Amino acid sequence: MNVLLSIKPKYVEKILEGEKKYEFRKSSFKDPEAVNKIYIYSTSPEQKIVGYFILDEIIEDAPENLWEKCKEDSGLEEEEFFDYYRGKQEGVAMKINYSESFKEPIDPYKNLKNFVAPQSFHYVEEDYTEVKNN
Repeated sequence: MNVLLSIKPKYVEKILEGEKKYEFRKSSFKDPEAVNKIYIYSTSPEQKIVGYFILDEIIEDAPENLWEKCKEDSGLEEEEFFDYYRGKQEGVAMKINYSESFKEPIDPYKNLKNFVAPQSFHYVEEDYTEVKNN
């Protein structure tokens, strides 16, 4: 099983450059062990699938503890981190083991049938490394 994850372009760049080694979410996958690749959908204005990453581990904890564990490799400022988790008792940090960008980003609106961008993430069976751009 694969996952398609929506991420803002400024964070996508940091992930693909290796500066951001954690991706933060408010909830985890139903079966993290079954996830093979996490494809990166770079949100507006890019709106393309630009690459993928492989998970190292998922850490679920209180936001304060996540920040202490992950802040050096978060790719975030402390204020934006805590703004994201405001009012939440628990958060999720996905530690990135490996990331790779596609030579040609995929325009899903042209190359994938009935594409709908995920609000946060959704599960996909497709292997986007094999999708050809038209």
